[in-house]
Amino acid sequence: MEHVAAAAVIDALGRLTGWSEGARVLTGHRAEEVVGKPAADLLAEAVPDGVLAARAGTVALRRADGGRTEIALIACPVLGPDGETTGYVLTVGPPRQADPTLAGQAFQQASMSMSVFDVRQRYLRSNAEACHVMGVPEEALLGRFFPDTVEEAPDNEGFLSHLRQVVETGRPVRYESFTGAPALNREHAWSIEMWPLRDPAGELTAVALAAFDSTDQYLARLRLTLLNEAVTSIGTTLDVVRTAEELVELLVPRYADFAGVDLLDWVLGAEEPPTVPEGDITLRRVAHGSATEGTPEAVVRLGENEAYPAASPPARALRERRAVVGQAGEPEFRRWIEERNARSPEGRVHRQGVHSVIAVPLQARGVLLGVVVGARMRHPDDYVLDDTVFAEELASRAAVCIDNARRFARERSTALALQHSLLPSGMPGQSAVEAAHRYLPSGSLAGIGGDWFDVIPLSGSRVGLVVGDVVGHGIRSSATMGRLRTAVRTLADVDLAPDELLTHLDDLVTHLVAEGPGEEVAELGATCLYAVYDPVSRQLALAAAGHPAPAVVLPGGGRAELIPMTAGPPLGVGGLPFEATELDMPEGTVVAFYTDGLVEDRERDVDRGTEEMCRALSVPADSLETLSDNVLKAVLPEQPCDDVALLLVRTRALGADRVATWDVPPDPAEVARFRQAATEQLTAWGLDEAAFVTELVVSELVTNAIRYGEPPVQLRLIRDRALICEVSDGSSTSPHLRRAHAYDEGGRGLLLVAQLTQRWGSRQTGSGKTIWAEQPLPDGPLP
Repeated sequence: MEHVAAAAVIDALGRLTGWSEGARVLTGHRAEEVVGKPAADLLAEAVPDGVLAARAGTVALRRADGGRTEIALIACPVLGPDGETTGYVLTVGPPRQADPTLAGQAFQQASMSMSVFDVRQRYLRSNAEACHVMGVPEEALLGRFFPDTVEEAPDNEGFLSHLRQVVETGRPVRYESFTGAPALNREHAWSIEMWPLRDPAGELTAVALAAFDSTDQYLARLRLTLLNEAVTSIGTTLDVVRTAEELVELLVPRYADFAGVDLLDWVLGAEEPPTVPEGDITLRRVAHGSATEGTPEAVVRLGENEAYPAASPPARALRERRAVVGQAGEPEFRRWIEERNARSPEGRVHRQGVHSVIAVPLQARGVLLGVVVGARMRHPDDYVLDDTVFAEELASRAAVCIDNARRFARERSTALALQHSLLPSGMPGQSAVEAAHRYLPSGSLAGIGGDWFDVIPLSGSRVGLVVGDVVGHGIRSSATMGRLRTAVRTLADVDLAPDELLTHLDDLVTHLVAEGPGEEVAELGATCLYAVYDPVSRQLALAAAGHPAPAVVLPGGGRAELIPMTAGPPLGVGGLPFEATELDMPEGTVVAFYTDGLVEDRERDVDRGTEEMCRALSVPADSLETLSDNVLKAVLPEQPCDDVALLLVRTRALGADRVATWDVPPDPAEVARFRQAATEQLTAWGLDEAAFVTELVVSELVTNAIRYGEPPVQLRLIRDRALICEVSDGSSTSPHLRRAHAYDEGGRGLLLVAQLTQRWGSRQTGSGKTIWAEQPLPDGPLP
């Protein structure tokens, strides 16, 4: 529509006192119809706040034919003799011509995008660069609400909210945004500053902004950020494949839409590095990832070989030992992509449109390990010179981590395979403690030590905790460790007290030494600590044979302290008895069991190492796993000179809602009453299905205790991972299971208990014995 120049005059009361021909053409209203009437009668909606104060703005007018038109209005105040405003001249002038003032020229010719919005976020002015970014002339923007000129996007919503923030607060705003623009074919980074515009009276009338295209600086910061992240995120484990995966995770999707790490076969084995061939090169894919699932992983899967033609970027990168870039349109690049498409049944590579590839050799200490390849599909920019510099620096750091992992794997694989076969592969199910463990072999090439740990479920929901150390390295130490671990499990299964268990274990070591001709006891140097924790009584009983005392951190924080206890001599030495220590453990107490390799080193004494361990244990952590890692990081050197075993447990407690206890009078007539009491308790626990078997077990065990045992007699039910029935009495005589003959009147009770329950047994206590039986819960174990 051809632009129409129009003007009108209103007085201080808002009445129209003048009406131009252009105004009639624009609205269809004749002068005689509107002059003398309120200007508000012509408005299709209320005038935006501040239009007259700002002397500019957008208003909606009601046409004579009932239609509506929006115009960019300019208001010029008319002053009286006293300088007071007596009215306004309102104009809709011709398209704005070049501003003759120096400030106006600076605004229009600025290299950054600049615009002015009214207080309702409608365009008032835009310079040439802003119009270029938006892709439309200034006339197409004036008077339009900002969201109507752009597509919906989170960053555009943020832009609008910042415009409103300036109006609401009257303070300037500076922020950064990464978004696209209507006339730009890719997203850009913008440094945006917005500030309020005020009239001479100080009233906020508009908002101005300047947006600087900071894409180059943004990409440079992104590359620097990736390099910084590589320091902490790549090489967190001494595992070749995981290190390669960490490199891929760092690159995708910020630097590449697809990234893959391909290694020479010798890196994953024990061979020495071969010479890189001059022709085609075959590599093994160990890690890859992409922003679009299945692209181009459909061509090469993890663990498969990738054959690269001699002219392809990856093959060239390996031969030339530098980063190589391939772009769409290059003959070699096109042939390589076509070959890959031929091997892709679904042609995903072609459909995704790979337009740029960068291949960087992975080389560390002068040895080639493989190549990392990055490809861009959705990312609009091709790889350029700055990208090659960054990629080579990143690949250099990653290659060192991969080479470290390769060396570690080659030197330790045999030793670790043997060691892991002798250590527990997982923690058994039990409810007494939460446990976490760590085992690290020494830094020596032998790598096979005699440290071990164990968590052993015991009767009555108790748990046995073991940590031991056979001094030295090699097959003999590991074999001895395996025998001692088996012996401890066997002795624990008969519910021996910690000091008694160590006494029997000491005898075993003495026999082992006697079986080896010419072997000295001192050469074996085995130590062991055995502890038993009861979640019902919340007591920890422990004894040590030449082993360091565990450390304890009470719930609620505080400093870790060593448990005061007397350690007997190492196993096999003899001469002194082993003493047991008992202490109460509040629920949530963390107990650290460890071998001396954690606190003892060539460059520090035991006291200093113990102090460092206690300090690390005292630092709060969100889990035992995290605490275990924190302790090892804080205490251990990079290459421990001895094996390290660390077992952390956090005690739990079985409350009164899961334990029921009755004192039983020594009267057989009372058995029925306690049978009924046990049934009622099972009903309260929702275990009615177990009532029949439990009644039989309670009846048999309580009757036997009254008939053959000695007072006091106590019945206890425990609802844990299994339903446990315990009967204690003051006699130390243990029952024996036997098969009754056909004409025997008794002797079938324990046999019946054994057949009806999952397992049963007896253990000696300080005041007598306890006979127990376990049944599986009808709905499975408690979590």
